[in-house]
Amino acid sequence: MRRVAKISAACIATAALALTATACGGTSSDNESSGSSSDSGKKGGVKIGLAFDVGGRGDHSFNDSAARGADKAKKEFGGDLKELTAKTSDTEADREQRLSDLADAGYNPIVGVGYAYATSMTKVSAKYPKTTFGIVDSVVNAKNTDSIVFTEEQGSYLAGVAAALKTKKDHVGFIGGVDVPLIKKFEAGYVQGVKATNPKIKVDVQYLSHGSDTSGFASPDKGKEAAQGMLDKGADVVYSAAGSSGNGAIEAVSGTKGAWAIGVDSDQYNIPGLAKYKSSILTSVVKNVDIGVFDLIKSVKDGSPKTGTNTYALKDGGVSLATSGGYIDDIQAKLDAAKEQIASGKVKVKTTP
Repeated sequence: MRRVAKISAACIATAALALTATACGGTSSDNESSGSSSDSGKKGGVKIGLAFDVGGRGDHSFNDSAARGADKAKKEFGGDLKELTAKTSDTEADREQRLSDLADAGYNPIVGVGYAYATSMTKVSAKYPKTTFGIVDSVVNAKNTDSIVFTEEQGSYLAGVAAALKTKKDHVGFIGGVDVPLIKKFEAGYVQGVKATNPKIKVDVQYLSHGSDTSGFASPDKGKEAAQGMLDKGADVVYSAAGSSGNGAIEAVSGTKGAWAIGVDSDQYNIPGLAKYKSSILTSVVKNVDIGVFDLIKSVKDGSPKTGTNTYALKDGGVSLATSGGYIDDIQAKLDAAKEQIASGKVKVKTTP
């Protein structure tokens, strides 16, 4: 695997204001997003560093949710926003370098968007004790790190209830990007919700990549092929937790009359890039990564950085089921009842299949 030259702190700092990282020599990603902007009109602004997962800004899902939180913070507080994006072939050295480059350039806080940054952030946060780090979807036990986690399984349970109530064929599907514990939580909640509503319903499950291969989060063609396979076998509701690969699944579902897609992370019904498929998007399991990211940035701006593990749960609005389009209005009462059972603790949602 190609070894990429480290970007100097001076170089990346300059890039944050005017140039791209590639103009300084090398980058830590073949798919580098070097977008940065500044607003010196607001005194005391923050320098926000975002290290995206594969797919980056524009994935219509997970990364975009994180980006919304950073954009809101920058608009409210002013300052700089620097974005770097992972590639599917990343090594730990690549991720460590990406975080270190942001720290060297003075960005604070620095947010690693995705569980893949856990090991590298553990190392880098120790080297930069005066910098506040944040990681989404994993826990890093460091004094200067905010671990932003969600109860994905709870939102997915509600998606399973919705799928069970909407299927006309008693056959639904789940597509996971990569078969890692995080995505297994989505699967577990979804299948439990389906079966709790109607145990006779068949649930097909497929993962697009495995282990350290993260291509399953950034391959819309794979998502489309997987969804089409499920549709061909009789499924009429398909839920994808697969990053931008889910866009392909939504496209496939839109081509089948009477079939529904369930989106993830962002309210995908309202994503402009998916507008032509919106009539097929039943709902989305919204994971409010934007809230977690904004909360962290605001805490740094206020001088009291959030650290430790901060969980955003269903009962607190950390995860939710989107109602855009009105396609679940007819079953909303049953969904509300299921939500209340989870919030009260009457229903315990599994985190493993």
